[in-house]
Amino acid sequence: MQGTADIALIGLAVMGQNLVLNLNDRGFRVAVSNRTLSKVTDFLEGPARGTRVLGATSLEELVHLLSRPRRIMLMVRAGTAVDELIEQLLPFLEDGDVLIDGGNSHFKDTQRRVAALRQRGIHFLGMGVSGGEEGARHGPSLMPGGSPEAWPAVQETFQAIAARVEDGTPCCDWMGEGGAGHFVKMVHNGIEYGDMQLIAEAYDLMRNGAGMSPDAIGEVFRGWNQGPLNSYLVEITAEILQRREADGSFLIDAILDAAGQKGTGKWTAINALELGIPLTLIAEAVCARSLSALREERLHAASLLQGPQTSALGISTTEFLEDLERALFASKVLSYAQGYMLLRAADREFGWNLNLGGIALVWRAGCIIRSAFLDRIHAAFTRKADLENLLLDSDFREQVGSAQEAWRRTVARAVQAGIPVPAMASALAFYDGYRRERLPASLIQAQRDYFGAHTYERVDRPRGQFFHTDWTGTQA
Repeated sequence: MQGTADIALIGLAVMGQNLVLNLNDRGFRVAVSNRTLSKVTDFLEGPARGTRVLGATSLEELVHLLSRPRRIMLMVRAGTAVDELIEQLLPFLEDGDVLIDGGNSHFKDTQRRVAALRQRGIHFLGMGVSGGEEGARHGPSLMPGGSPEAWPAVQETFQAIAARVEDGTPCCDWMGEGGAGHFVKMVHNGIEYGDMQLIAEAYDLMRNGAGMSPDAIGEVFRGWNQGPLNSYLVEITAEILQRREADGSFLIDAILDAAGQKGTGKWTAINALELGIPLTLIAEAVCARSLSALREERLHAASLLQGPQTSALGISTTEFLEDLERALFASKVLSYAQGYMLLRAADREFGWNLNLGGIALVWRAGCIIRSAFLDRIHAAFTRKADLENLLLDSDFREQVGSAQEAWRRTVARAVQAGIPVPAMASALAFYDGYRRERLPASLIQAQRDYFGAHTYERVDRPRGQFFHTDWTGTQA
């Protein structure tokens, strides 16, 4: 069997197993390995029984099973585990072989690995994989980046297993050099955090503000999924809210209100700060998860801290729901607008030459944030490839402008009812700040100059000229 496999995959957790089965279904012969060898046996005798998948008991055997150039996909925990596995593989690899990291690695780690392995003649790809277990099995969204020389060796394979939109276009394309692929996946996950938080806030307003049952709220989301908010996350929210326990109670009420996170949302917010991009909505979504995790502290605070006398929104359900749908749509636009601001800033910083409209195409199917909304984003960048901000596109400008009164009413009602809507409110604050010709930052600059002589620029002088005032009159 030496030299007969098309590609190898190391790491047989659920995502890895499903990718192997997907590859097998598309006619590729796959060799597999795992640190715990019993998992290889269990996989071959279980889910992979009757397939052409080959098992290996060592990395050396795995490499010998591959045709050249060897293509090896790593589906292991991000961090040191990736570096350790690469070092273990290197003695068996030769010039031109390709390693693909399909985990959620930090893009800076990917950039480092691309550069280091290039010195040793090995091509390295960092590929974002989105879609969860179901996507991995039947068609994920794939975001490869890294060594350009590696893309021709794997393009056919990965585009064959990727999700496809109605016209047959695969949701997999080249993102750029270095860490571009993992950066795009990181931003995807950040937008995912924002989308999920916005949907949760809409649920909270309906449940605890309007007093609606989970079943009724599920029907609202089901209806919204037929319109501009059509998306995978809205679709599954409707299903989640209508799921009942054996005793007839709603499952959502039995789930602990402490959200977990694996770090990609935090990375998105941190990198936005490093690049000077005001990613306010996604940062609030990350913080909302952190606040939810303080459950015991919140329970104690709930017994001591006061809020409004009633949390009822006190308006007709029809009016409220119409406003809420438009507020959710407008906030969603802001989430993507901020995410694309970060992509553009990183592109300028690292010289990746990202295809911003193309990224929207890759996200249209297979991934967690897939939605009809992405067609609008692609259309916006088709109209203007160098679009500075999605909010400045004619379509989004009109849609958000027409929704803003409903958006403002929704946020105001939430504040009056004492129901937190941090993502929705921060999106509105960003919109108001972005559209302002003059902000109060002039006062901040004056304060900085007063206490620290940090200087300031003037509106009646060219940019780049700096001034300092002797505010106290005590300077010599």
